[in-house]
Amino acid sequence: MLFTTFVVTAALAVYESTIYLSQSSGAPTSTSGGTTDAQNQTITTNGTTIVTASATETLLTASRNNSTSSGTATSSSARPTNTQPCNGYAEFCSRKYSNITMIAAHNSPFNIEGNIAANQALDVTTQLNDGVRMLQFQVHKPNDTSPLLLCHSTCDLLNAGPLVDYLTTVREWVDQNPYDVVTILMGNSDVLTPQNFTDPISSSGLQDYVYTPPTVPMTIDQWPTLAEMILTRKRVVIMLDYEADQTAIPWLLDEFANMWETPFSPTNPDFPCTQDRPPHLGRETSLERMYMANHNLNVDIQIAGLNIDIPASTELNETNAVTGYSSAGNMSESCQAMWDGRPPNFLLVDFYNIGSFNGSVFQVAANANGVTYNRDSCCGTERRRSGNAAPAMRISGMAVAGAAFVMAFLLS
Repeated sequence: MLFTTFVVTAALAVYESTIYLSQSSGAPTSTSGGTTDAQNQTITTNGTTIVTASATETLLTASRNNSTSSGTATSSSARPTNTQPCNGYAEFCSRKYSNITMIAAHNSPFNIEGNIAANQALDVTTQLNDGVRMLQFQVHKPNDTSPLLLCHSTCDLLNAGPLVDYLTTVREWVDQNPYDVVTILMGNSDVLTPQNFTDPISSSGLQDYVYTPPTVPMTIDQWPTLAEMILTRKRVVIMLDYEADQTAIPWLLDEFANMWETPFSPTNPDFPCTQDRPPHLGRETSLERMYMANHNLNVDIQIAGLNIDIPASTELNETNAVTGYSSAGNMSESCQAMWDGRPPNFLLVDFYNIGSFNGSVFQVAANANGVTYNRDSCCGTERRRSGNAAPAMRISGMAVAGAAFVMAFLLS
């Protein structure tokens, strides 16, 4: 990852009170996409709405408090037991979105081999297949006529193409995986107005899946379960780090109203789990919000007279490991000790497929979640081809030239 010392000047919104937003639509009559034909049934009993979806030999259930119910049962059916995995685990279906540790791919689109600014080795479809459930990246608009582009710091250094193309690929995966909830976190690197992001999201088809929260900010107790998000087909959470306006666009979430982060672009292998962004957030408020642990180690180098940071790729077997100093596992445990037993909601990593064994970061998440991880499920074709070797990173002439033109700040 390339990093300069430019400072973000955008102000963060401060929410002194709760803002109530329009709630997303209710349960559909069938699921969308994939090969599963799941017919839904809604049962209201004792003030609770239960939505079930049966598909062949699997079953998915969700419940939601119904404040408008008279409490009269419209069905006496007993609540069934869930057997359908959500995000890969049946145990997750009844858990709130805010009560699960998910692996996040730092700069997900930037998997261009040999480019100094690359943060991943595998493409986004493979990332999702392997179990990544948050996709994080920077977005830039080089000029007034340009579409939003996926560029790392500057489009002269790394350009992964239009945002709409990437989001379309994600939507195609979401179509084919109807029991998964995905989070997208976009870095608004040029501090654009949020309306710039609506067209690419709508054109990609993801608009049909976006989750709209009932309030801003959302505390950890207010998030729905994965089953409810899946059965209502509102299973893509989209966040913007700067300039989000949920009163105007309720489904484009303000990241820092809903979660906080540990120090980003870290060069300290201690990986402290201190609250960093937004600044000056009190401990009690922090305990009520989700949080993301930035666990992508960088190393300082000099190129063309600039001090920059690049991923410490030779340390990935330790950084992404389950145990040991500077490991992802150690950070997860340290965070739990520091934040009243709560592990990170999102663990942001570089080259997620590399570690003490292939995909070891998923073992860290499984440990935090109290579930069993199948090591053979990771990681794409890269696992067989290159084993546990770190990706080759070379500083090309283009990268050096690009570094000299890094005039934009890097958010993460």
